[in-house]
Amino acid sequence: MTNKIENISGLLLAILFASCLTATEGKSQTATRYTKYVNPFIGTAPLLDPKIIGYTPPKGWRVWAGLTYPGSALPNAMVQLSPITEYHTGAGYEYEDTVIYGFTHTNKGHWNLCNIPILPVSGAGSTGGKFSSRFSHKNESASPDFYHVFLDDYKVDVNLTSTLRCGYHQYKYANNNNRQILFDLSKANNRVIDWNIEQVDKYALQGYQDVGNEKVYFYATLNTRIEQLEKQSDTKDGFALVHLGNNSKEPVELKIGLSYVSTQNAKQNLEKEIGNKSFAEVHKEGTQIWESLLSKVQVKGGTEKQKELFYSSLYRAFQWPALRSDINGEYTDVKGNVIKADFNYYAIPSLWDTYRNKLVLLSMLSPKVTLDVIKSLQDIGDKTGFIPTFFHGDHAAAFIAGAYQRGINDFDVKDVYRLLLSNANIEGGTRPYISEYIQKGYISTPAIDSPWVETKAKAAVAKTLEYAFDDYSVAQLSKVLNDTANYRILMERSKNYKHVFDPSTRFMRGKLENGDWVKNFNPQYPYYEYMYREANAWQVSFFAPHDMPGLIALYGGEKGFEAKLDSFFTVPWNPHYIARNVSSFIGQYCHGNQPDHEAPFSYYFIGKPEKSQKILDTIMERLYGIGEYGLALCGMDDAGEMSAWYVFSSTGLYPFTATDTKYIVSVPLFDEVKWQVNDKKPLIIKKTGSGRQMNAITVNNKTNNGYFIDYDLFKDGGELKVQTK
Repeated sequence: MTNKIENISGLLLAILFASCLTATEGKSQTATRYTKYVNPFIGTAPLLDPKIIGYTPPKGWRVWAGLTYPGSALPNAMVQLSPITEYHTGAGYEYEDTVIYGFTHTNKGHWNLCNIPILPVSGAGSTGGKFSSRFSHKNESASPDFYHVFLDDYKVDVNLTSTLRCGYHQYKYANNNNRQILFDLSKANNRVIDWNIEQVDKYALQGYQDVGNEKVYFYATLNTRIEQLEKQSDTKDGFALVHLGNNSKEPVELKIGLSYVSTQNAKQNLEKEIGNKSFAEVHKEGTQIWESLLSKVQVKGGTEKQKELFYSSLYRAFQWPALRSDINGEYTDVKGNVIKADFNYYAIPSLWDTYRNKLVLLSMLSPKVTLDVIKSLQDIGDKTGFIPTFFHGDHAAAFIAGAYQRGINDFDVKDVYRLLLSNANIEGGTRPYISEYIQKGYISTPAIDSPWVETKAKAAVAKTLEYAFDDYSVAQLSKVLNDTANYRILMERSKNYKHVFDPSTRFMRGKLENGDWVKNFNPQYPYYEYMYREANAWQVSFFAPHDMPGLIALYGGEKGFEAKLDSFFTVPWNPHYIARNVSSFIGQYCHGNQPDHEAPFSYYFIGKPEKSQKILDTIMERLYGIGEYGLALCGMDDAGEMSAWYVFSSTGLYPFTATDTKYIVSVPLFDEVKWQVNDKKPLIIKKTGSGRQMNAITVNNKTNNGYFIDYDLFKDGGELKVQTK
């Protein structure tokens, strides 16, 4: 109980600090109608309960769950200004830690970034060149564009806020003598191969971090005179200390602009986005931006916890992809050249994870960002010959085809289509083993007598399944563009998932080069890339979202499919099978990773939505906002995919295939949900009845035919009623 009292929720403290800014900062009058529900600490706490994990983690393991950060950020911004408690972890911040090493300016929650670490220090500053400070959660708080903490060892009160490309630090030193600021530039989550910092004048600094694949430049100004810039310039462990003047009793304010092009651009970003604005003004503007975005989906009813989870998930879904171009339109392209464009350039989305739902949500609520992300992918494609992917699969196809069909079409679709055809047909590009896939209709699995979790191979079954779906996605653009020849070829290839279905076991199973099935087959054993990608046979065997009737037929029809699904959600996980990011099970279903996130909806295709609803409710109730403090997630948020799944499922609509414009209807958690995706009428979803079993669906007072609605209802507005019993 004592720990629970001490570890006050960041949500409540964020409200307190937002409303109690000092006279120096001024007072923010921004209404926090929706941001008040956002708790950025959700996803930072460890997942500890073996009953939820599915196994007892080995000593010293932290299960890959959540991996979020609690810092200040605007939607899809270049800057995510957040504390770091441990380098080379998912997001650099782990809730159980007690020491802060700095405040970094980029993040993703994915083991990279965490660039430009800065830490205010005082007194002796360090022990043997090591800088850090203890802190307590009772003196820590966060909201979407604000972070606060008190550094116990340095007696410094820290407030942080940010703009798209800039960070704003405010430090209140208890002791105004011997004040210093650490630039810990040899450190980041990526390996730093070079760094530099130099003093520009009495109040400004500039420099960069080089992490090999990119340089992150910065330009920083202070409201307090710089007495000395001290550099310990070893690349591996070097740092710089900025010694400040001792006369001022005002809080130290550090404003910093970032750029991936130059220090000059970083300076311009800072001048244009912050300039002479106060901390309170920047904080207020950020809150208004988040309020505007979050207000596009308004919920009524439900519990306070459900509202917190909903708006925290909606917030988290808009962190990535991150902006990469400067306010003057310049960016560094895939070839390392500086380009000036009339669109915002973005990092490659986390496509393997987020194509399923997060990028659909982005296209609905941030169409301009979505358009610019597509143009960014196209820019890379034009210079490399292929639209890039992320990690696995070729899911830019689903993202772009789906966005185009939702009305985001102000790009050169013929050029993008040409590049996607290159992806789908040319070896050496985005799709590994594409020649074998085309020739055989599947990708073969090498014969390995005793594969284990981390055995390296082709992830051949997963690739075959995903390429088949990707073929379907590209085919939808073929259809729109009247390319009937490629449409026929790609639609035929979209059936290739059937070639890795073994009717004797009723699982998707690896095939050897000679066409024989992989021997010593264990459908429960999880692999990182042998046969499957971060999954076992159970978890991939229901993936054919583009052809569910064809998949059902493989199982012998509806009864056979239902029996297999029932087993999927009931056969217990073997606690001796341990893969660090395959966790949190309902039977064999794993919500802690993405490969089977469509599977709970599969009962709809055999007319049993009540079975799906039971699974959905279990997931939303048991696997989000869990643990001692209600801050843990059951798996990696993976750049917002886990969050977007909750946003859609809790509102009663889910994009079963990202490529298409149909949404599957389920029972919302809330009594009423209002989606406002444009300036037309909103879509209002109303739940009637007290039960959780769907009884009827009406659209504008007319009985809906089936369980799907079209995206036109979002665009044109209307009323969707879900009657329950």
